[in-house]
Amino acid sequence: MSERPSGLAGLRHVALFVEDLAACEQFYVGLLGMAVEWRPDEDNVYLCSGCDNLALHRWQGESFPRPQRLDHIGFILDAMDDVDRWFTFLKDQGVTMRSEPRTHRDGARSFYCLDPEGVVVQFIFHPPISGHRFIRND
Repeated sequence: MSERPSGLAGLRHVALFVEDLAACEQFYVGLLGMAVEWRPDEDNVYLCSGCDNLALHRWQGESFPRPQRLDHIGFILDAMDDVDRWFTFLKDQGVTMRSEPRTHRDGARSFYCLDPEGVVVQFIFHPPISGHRFIRND
């Protein structure tokens, strides 16, 4: 029986099927500030924030499954005050909010909103992992 390999480096890639690729790209790039890393064709775009990767794939099936089974995706914020700043900014941009910012019993602070496809997106300051930025070797 083989042994488990060394520890994982984290979950830094999520891929989502979307119907309106342009609206989702505007949300993640225009509002959240992610960069387009690669666009292999008109139906796929790979976004990056320097330490993670979000792939958006245009749904090619006959009917788009609603809702997706994914509960939510989360973006880590470096400081607790950033949670409230992001909430105000996104609300001012007309983004649909699912919750107000709140501090959790573990010291985390977060809120939830919806992307243009209805995917729940969490913005969270989480003390054990916030502030630990990936250093690129470009």
